[in-house]
Amino acid sequence: MSSPGCDTDGAFVQMISGQEALARLRAGNRGFVASIRDPAATLTPSRPRQLPVAQAPFAIVLGCSDSRVPAELVFGQGFGDLFVIRVAGNIVAPSQVGSVEFAAARFGTRLAVVLGHTQCGAIAATLDELRQPASHQSPNLRSIVDRIRPSVEPLLAATVGLEPEALLAHAVRANIRAAADHLRHGSEVLERLVERDGMLIVGAEYCLETGVVEFFDGVPEAA
Repeated sequence: MSSPGCDTDGAFVQMISGQEALARLRAGNRGFVASIRDPAATLTPSRPRQLPVAQAPFAIVLGCSDSRVPAELVFGQGFGDLFVIRVAGNIVAPSQVGSVEFAAARFGTRLAVVLGHTQCGAIAATLDELRQPASHQSPNLRSIVDRIRPSVEPLLAATVGLEPEALLAHAVRANIRAAADHLRHGSEVLERLVERDGMLIVGAEYCLETGVVEFFDGVPEAA
């Protein structure tokens, strides 16, 4: 159910629950997928073309910087609908946690989605680094690899003999799960919102080949 709240200027706004927000994302993505399969189909009913002065995002999306995965287009949303944080490999570092905390506390947003995608280059690079460490690597790039490493390194021993594409697919999902788990348990602010206010933090994977987003981690059974 929707619940009332206030924006940063004290104006009355209508907040929606995490589950309602999740349903809206799913509906938007179905429209997006339909537009791919049928160019004549429309994404969503037309909305007034105006730039919002205030914002009241109904979902937070922590996604990969990959240019093929723009969250607003993938979910069929527009200005002011999503609070989007993008970083290579959809990793979770202090600045990303702080950004999620900011949106959840400031705007009352009750759904956070960690959105990874198939064939993720950052995950592939991490696997390459684990197999054959580079002699020279930017410390900034290494910081990304080091964030991904703990979630995918165990897979190398557990999936011996697996084809590279299958290994990459497993690694992408493992990294998404780890990032979502980090948000759930690596922030006192977010933990309180989950426990007391019903905030949802879920993991999802976007398929580059089909345009479909699959929500697979942390999703309530009824959602």
